[in-house]
Amino acid sequence: MKTQRHNAIRDLLLKTTVSIGNQDELRLKLAAKGIHVTQATLSRDIRELKLMKGPTGYALPITSQEEEDMPALAGVLEDFGLDVRQAQNLLVVLTTMGGAQPVAASIDNEDWDGIVGTIAGDNTVLIICTDNTTGAAIKARIEAYIG
Repeated sequence: MKTQRHNAIRDLLLKTTVSIGNQDELRLKLAAKGIHVTQATLSRDIRELKLMKGPTGYALPITSQEEEDMPALAGVLEDFGLDVRQAQNLLVVLTTMGGAQPVAASIDNEDWDGIVGTIAGDNTVLIICTDNTTGAAIKARIEAYIG
């Protein structure tokens, strides 16, 4: 039953032209296919499938091929990066409007040591580093890419 549910969710996300913005919409679309599921089970399925939720709704995770096709961080920062500022172990990268998501995704894809994680808005990326010294080193790397 679980495999059938997971396949139905994947199928909905791949073939539906209308975005699925929340769990209730997803639950209703599954019910229309004859798959009745509780909110708790659906939450677990979303977690297990590693679905991403963006401004347009749920999406399947990036595949390894898509990760390989992602542009290199240097190019992304050159195109979108404006400035980087440090506040102890936190870095704030200012980008052009709409540039924060690709910058954060590229930083995450680089998997640099010392970066705990990133959070992206529309034109700002917050980078959380393990400590102040690491933050300064990563700031210098990013500044070199920004130019």
